[in-house]
Order: sequence, then C-alpha cells, then structure tokens
Amino acid sequence: MEGKICPRHLLHIADKKIEVYPGSEYDSPVIYLNTFAGEGEKVYQLLCNANCQDFTLAAISGLTWDHDMSPWDIPPISKNDTPCTGGADRYLQLFTDKIVPKVEGLVQGRVPWRGLAGYSLAGLFALYSLYHTGIFSRIASMSGSLWFPDFKDYIFSHKMIRKPDYLYLSLGDSESKTRNPYLKTVQINTEDINAFYRQKGIDTEFQLNPGSHYQNTLQRTALGIEWILKK
Repeated sequence: MEGKICPRHLLHIADKKIEVYPGSEYDSPVIYLNTFAGEGEKVYQLLCNANCQDFTLAAISGLTWDHDMSPWDIPPISKNDTPCTGGADRYLQLFTDKIVPKVEGLVQGRVPWRGLAGYSLAGLFALYSLYHTGIFSRIASMSGSLWFPDFKDYIFSHKMIRKPDYLYLSLGDSESKTRNPYLKTVQINTEDINAFYRQKGIDTEFQLNPGSHYQNTLQRTALGIEWILKK
C-alpha cells in the first residue's frame, strides 16, 4: 500500500462523523478507529507507508469522549478532570446497528474480518466491546485506559462473546509514574490483562513504548493497527 492515494468518503450518522478510506481490492478487511480529535487521516497515511495488506479504514470522530468510550460512571479522577458517564453500551449499539453497515456498504466484495482500534479511553472501549458484540476478530488497544476502576475485575469475571484471533496492547513506559492513585495502576493492570488473555489462548502482543501517555500517539496508534493487519 506504500504511496497509495485513495478517495475519502464522509458519512454523518447521528452526531458522529465517519471518514472512510476504502481499500482498492475486493474482499479486504475493515479497521474501525475511534478518534479523539479526528486524527484518522494522519494515522491512515502512516499505515499507507507501512507496506500493510490492502484494507479499509473507518475513522470515527465527533465522540462525546468521556461518555461514549466509558463503560460505566466514575467521578473525576483528578481536580480538573471531568466525570465519565458510562455511554459505551449505547454508543456500541449505534456503532454495530448503523455505522458498520453504512461503512461496509462502501467496501468492494465481502469483509473477511473486522478490527477495532483505539487510543486511551478508545483502547478501553475496544476491549469492552469484546464482551458485548462478536463482530470484531482483531483488537488494537494503544495506551488503553486500563486503570479504569473495576475494569480489570470485569475482564476477569465476564465471558467474551467472541475471543479475538489477535489482540494488541501497548503502553508508554512512564504512564504509571504518577501520584494519581488511578493512573498509577495502568501498567500493572495492562500486564495482568495481557497475561490473562494469553492464558485464554488469545494471540496477544504487549509493547512498552518509551514516553508518557501523550507522546507519539499517532505513531503508536499506527503501530498497533499495523500489527493486527500483518498477522
């Protein structure tokens, strides 16, 4: 796909904006990427230079981040933070019922598999989705907010609707170096979840990247998607 130039389709569904970068071949997979600030095009360009197989990228923006990406309500975790208001179930229903069919109506041929990717809370959402829908077979969670209260226990105590074929986790190596009692758990939680999934027989990759949560976010996102595309 190096040097690929491809048209972009723009969809509006409910209050969400979906940018679709279609594959050029028949029967190519679709990667869905929930984005915080509309960074889908930049991630797509990085992937085009990574010699991946042909694929379609659907980047969703216009999200109410702390609502759509959070599985349940939690209060602010720091003085200047906002609460999370647990809208993931409702958003996932919109996603599967409306967004996926519209996106895949633009794809040539059949879709052999779907991947779901996300950074930060969207990485948390990607894992959460596995327990509520069986449509995704590959997951990429980059710097996922796996510090989220009770989320690790949720994973350990609930059954996936469908185990993914491949699952990618990453984290910045300084993300847990904080006094915040929630955020400081992110590395141990991510490592424990990685080990748990491996024990379940899932082909899981965990990468520890240099830097904080806010460093090289586009590159880290592209690396995770590249990994699930090249499996």
